[in-house]
Amino acid sequence: MSTDAGGRERQEGAGDGEFSTEEVARGRALYRRVWPLAVGASAATLALTLVLGLTPAGAGLVGAFGHAWAARVAGAAVTLVLLPMLLELPFAARGRVERDRFGLVTQGWGGWAVDRLRGLLISLPLALGAMFAVYALAGVTRWWWVWAALGAAAMTLLLSFLAPLVFEPLFNRFTPMQPGPLRDALLALAARDGVAVRDVLVADASRRTTALNAYVSGFGRTRRIVAYDTLLATAEPREVELVVAHELGHVVHRDVLRGTVLGAVGAGLGVCVLAAVVSWRPLLDAAGVARFADPRSAWLLAAAAAVGGALAGPFGRALSRRIERRADVHALDLTAAPAEFVAMQRRLTVTNVAHPYPPRLPHLLLSTHPAPAERIRLARTWRPRAH
Repeated sequence: MSTDAGGRERQEGAGDGEFSTEEVARGRALYRRVWPLAVGASAATLALTLVLGLTPAGAGLVGAFGHAWAARVAGAAVTLVLLPMLLELPFAARGRVERDRFGLVTQGWGGWAVDRLRGLLISLPLALGAMFAVYALAGVTRWWWVWAALGAAAMTLLLSFLAPLVFEPLFNRFTPMQPGPLRDALLALAARDGVAVRDVLVADASRRTTALNAYVSGFGRTRRIVAYDTLLATAEPREVELVVAHELGHVVHRDVLRGTVLGAVGAGLGVCVLAAVVSWRPLLDAAGVARFADPRSAWLLAAAAAVGGALAGPFGRALSRRIERRADVHALDLTAAPAEFVAMQRRLTVTNVAHPYPPRLPHLLLSTHPAPAERIRLARTWRPRAH
C-alpha cells in the first residue's frame, strides 16, 4: 500500500510475488493502529513542552518546589522527566495492547511496568546531573554555554560506551551462544569482514516480544554480536548470518563510531544554539523569568530543544535510511546471497508484522529504515562487484 500524488492509497504487494494479500493486510492493519499512537505521543509531548516553556506556567511549576536554588533545580529535572513520561504512558500502553492483539507481546503488564520504572531510574539521575551542572555554570559565568557544550559532547561519548555494558543488561539477560556451526559461522563472518568481536551472545528477547532482531554493540574489546533468541528459534541459520552481516556493515563503515562522534558534536553545537535562543529577551519574558540562570527557565530550555529536535528529526531519519541501505548492500556483498536476503527480509517483515509498503509521506518523515519492499527490490537488483 502506497500513496499517490493525490494522497490516495493504492494496492501493492498482492501481485508482486513478495507478500500475500493477507500479509500486506496484516502489516497495514497494525501500522494504522500504532503509527497514530506514536505521532500522537510525540505531538502531545511537544504541545506540553511548548505550553510550559513559552508561558509562565513552567516557571510557576518549578517555583512551586520552593525558593531554594537546589530545590528548584531538582524540581525542574523531576518535572522534565516525569510529566512527559506520564503523558506518553497512555499512548505506550495502548500501543502495547495493539501489538499484543497481533501476537507480538509475550511480557505481562507487571514486567512492562518494571521496564518503564527502569527507564525512569536511568533518565532521572541523568536529568538531575544535567540540570545541576547547567544552572550551576549559568549562575557563575556568562560563558556557561561553552562548558555545557563540552560536557554535553563528553556525556554523549560516555553514554555510547556505557550503554552496552551498563544499560543493556538492565533490560535483557545475555548468555553466550552455545558452541556450534552457527556460532562458528558468525565468528567467521566477522573475521572475513575484518571485525574483531569479543563474543556471540543471545538476548532473552522472548520475555517481551516475538519480534526478530540481532545487532553488534560495543567498541573495541567490548564489541559483541547479539542475537535475539526469537531470531535463533525462528530463522534459518543462513538468514541469521545475513542479519548479522547487515549489522557488521555498520561496524565496517564505522556508523556507530561516526554516529557517536557526530552526536557529540551535534550535542555541543546544539547547546550553543540553545544558549542563544534561551537568552533572547522576548522568550524569557514569555516564560516569565528575568534571566536564564534562574532554574525556573528549565521548561523554556526544554521547549527550545524540543522544537529543534522536531525540525531536525526528518533529516536525521533520512540519513539513517541511507546508512541502513548501505548496510544492506554490505550484507549482500559479504554473503553474495540475494535469495536468502529476500527470504530474511520476508521473515522479518511477516514475523514483526511490519507494513511492506508504508504510505510515502509518513515513511519519509518518520521511518529510520527503508521499507521492506524497497529492501527486497535492492536484493533483486544486486549484482556482485567486479574485482
